[in-house]
Amino acid sequence: MNKHTNLTNGKILKVLIAFTLPILLANLFQQLYNTIDTMIVGYYLGDDALAAMGSTASLFELLVGFATGVGSGFSVVIARYVGANDENNLKKAIAASIILGAILTLIIMSLSLFALRPLMHLLNTPITIFNDAYDYLFVVCICVGITLTYNMASGILRAKGNSIIPLLTLFVSSILNIFLDIMFIVYFKQGVKGAAIATVISQAISSILCLGYISMKDKILIPRRTSFTYDKDLYQDLIGQGLSMGLMLSIVATGTVILQTAINKCGTLVITGYTGARKVMNFFTLPMSALATALTTYVSQNYGANKIQRIKDGVRQSNITIIVWSLISIVICFVFGNKLVQLILSTTNADIIYYGSTYLKVSSIFFPALCVLLNLRCSLQGLGQKVVPLFSSIIEMVGKFVFVILLIPMLGFIGICITEPLIWVFMLLQLLWSYYHNEIFRKEH
Repeated sequence: MNKHTNLTNGKILKVLIAFTLPILLANLFQQLYNTIDTMIVGYYLGDDALAAMGSTASLFELLVGFATGVGSGFSVVIARYVGANDENNLKKAIAASIILGAILTLIIMSLSLFALRPLMHLLNTPITIFNDAYDYLFVVCICVGITLTYNMASGILRAKGNSIIPLLTLFVSSILNIFLDIMFIVYFKQGVKGAAIATVISQAISSILCLGYISMKDKILIPRRTSFTYDKDLYQDLIGQGLSMGLMLSIVATGTVILQTAINKCGTLVITGYTGARKVMNFFTLPMSALATALTTYVSQNYGANKIQRIKDGVRQSNITIIVWSLISIVICFVFGNKLVQLILSTTNADIIYYGSTYLKVSSIFFPALCVLLNLRCSLQGLGQKVVPLFSSIIEMVGKFVFVILLIPMLGFIGICITEPLIWVFMLLQLLWSYYHNEIFRKEH
């Protein structure tokens, strides 16, 4: 079976969906084992343990977001050489990505060791859950190399048009994660830290399987010894694209960290409800993020093949398709929001369910804006744009900072609910302007 999808030819929506579905399923499995962590912790360890995980969620997203962004940034450059059928530079780009990835891993691990506790204090993490929260996050930080390795390996495969193998590897690790959760939490009595250990081991298995597939079945992605040569322009391109996307997701997560400080001040009930709502939201936004991820590779390959009109047609068709999904999601959130939050958190506490379902319903109204902004931002990244997507993230971070200072103190919990949705609207306006006035499209005319 040919597992590679040629994104530069064929009916646009057909090839995009074929490439997106494995990404969607892979993201679903990844979300499932994160959710299973939450459900098992809630069932066996209680609401305080859930709050401990929830209080670290923004820092977790900051760390994982950076690793994911760097891997995605490298894959944008690699996909461009795939589209241009340039095997020599393809191998050189992969070799350079390996070197840069190793350097970044050492930097992130070192910073995490020194900055973790001060950041948690800055977040106003409640003292009653501080130790559990620290234990959970420390395991994730010290194993960031595993996260980066998986994101780079899967990103390289997707750049080649292969979104199936990352799906299969995540499926295996997701099933494994269920058993590891129970083993470390129930039998080894590791508490919240056990959930982090289970997740890290599962992700390590995914990395090994991806790398094993490349070494046996896709050897064109293995760099030669001569590929490990310094090419100034290539390294600058990779660093620029990788850091741009890594910083973009980190800045987004930094804004979430700022928002988390306001949430943590509201107590464990709000923290837990918010945590449950975010878990539910993630399921509805999975198709949005999967299609946006696919668009990054689609745009990059077609840009390498100089098919500009195909890029514009693909973005337009993607926007229409995902807006339909976002409207369906709104209906589901309003009809079943309470039940979904209760199911995810394994709780019967009426206050927690109220906070979670309210946050979910308010956010869902703005899903159409969110899905289009994700598509436009990823499309611009695929075109090699570094500044515009980064500026979009800065808008988000600054907006959250302003809202935490001015809006949330006035409106309380409702202020928390509307902070992100209102910022999505501002981000969308900026991205619409940047996309439709992009010089690449103007040159075509």
